[in-house]
Amino acid sequence: MVTIKDLAAVLNVSPSTIGRALAGDKRISDEMKLKVQQAADEAGYVANRAARMMRGVSSNLVGLIVPDIRNSFYSTIAHALSRCLISANYQLTLCETDDDRMLELQHIRELTSVNVAGIILVPSAKPHPEAARLLKLTPHIQLLRKQASLGEQWFGIDDSKAIFEATRHVLELGHRHIAYVGGTGDLPTGMARIQGFRDAIAAIGVEVDRVEELGPPSSTEFGREAVRRLLERPRRPTALVIGTVQNTLGAIDELNRLGVQVPSQLSVVGFGDELGYRWWGPGLTTVRLPVSELATACGLWFLHQLQNKSQNSAPYGSISPPDLIVRNSSGPPPA
Repeated sequence: MVTIKDLAAVLNVSPSTIGRALAGDKRISDEMKLKVQQAADEAGYVANRAARMMRGVSSNLVGLIVPDIRNSFYSTIAHALSRCLISANYQLTLCETDDDRMLELQHIRELTSVNVAGIILVPSAKPHPEAARLLKLTPHIQLLRKQASLGEQWFGIDDSKAIFEATRHVLELGHRHIAYVGGTGDLPTGMARIQGFRDAIAAIGVEVDRVEELGPPSSTEFGREAVRRLLERPRRPTALVIGTVQNTLGAIDELNRLGVQVPSQLSVVGFGDELGYRWWGPGLTTVRLPVSELATACGLWFLHQLQNKSQNSAPYGSISPPDLIVRNSSGPPPA
């Protein structure tokens, strides 16, 4: 295995100069850094990260902790962050929690044990106190969800506005029997979306028959089950507003399976704008969320913090607005 001493002998400089050049130390000239890198590439040198960590040097790894990589939200986030970080020679490593706080804690322990440069996470509903303690020792930022115990640095979406606009849309079309299918209030995103639904109904100032089906936000099966229950009600809703990507996938799949005519029998507003939504049935009216833009902004801000050794104590928050994309799955209520 080629060592730093071997490279030092080739270039006739000290091993410390080689180490500093490979680490990007500002005390080393750009010319020397280039020579060292070329020699390292030609010799097949591979950095000993374990030795670096023993010296207390942080790695170039950034951990991303998400609930469910099957959710297009999180795969889009991972792709955008990876591209952003690699441009600054940081590498993204992915962890999945399934919204289990003990698994979340395990990932945080593993990441901090290898001196990651930082952690970007979509937190669970009730993070473990030990997770909060460990994160205080590591640069980190929350994404989409915000838990006060994990700090005040956060990039998110205006979840309340997203569902408020979706609900107001069907109310303005004349619907007065409206159902909402989405996550429970255990998560801050879930509570904000429920509140957006209720606020839109309160704002219209007329009597509205509303139904709320609340369950696991990452479950397509819950979306299917909720649709079946709604259609079995003595008085069916005439409009359906959905509050999560996975619930939307399950709900529209079940509507298609049951042969429900959209929008003549039921108007539907989804959540997220998957590629196939524009081709589903009559084209799905849905809430588009700027996930890629949000992740890129988060990544750039986080890079700035890492490169400038900024402290995590200063609160920082960024909220991105959603867009309502109106297609043909929403229309006036049945006569």
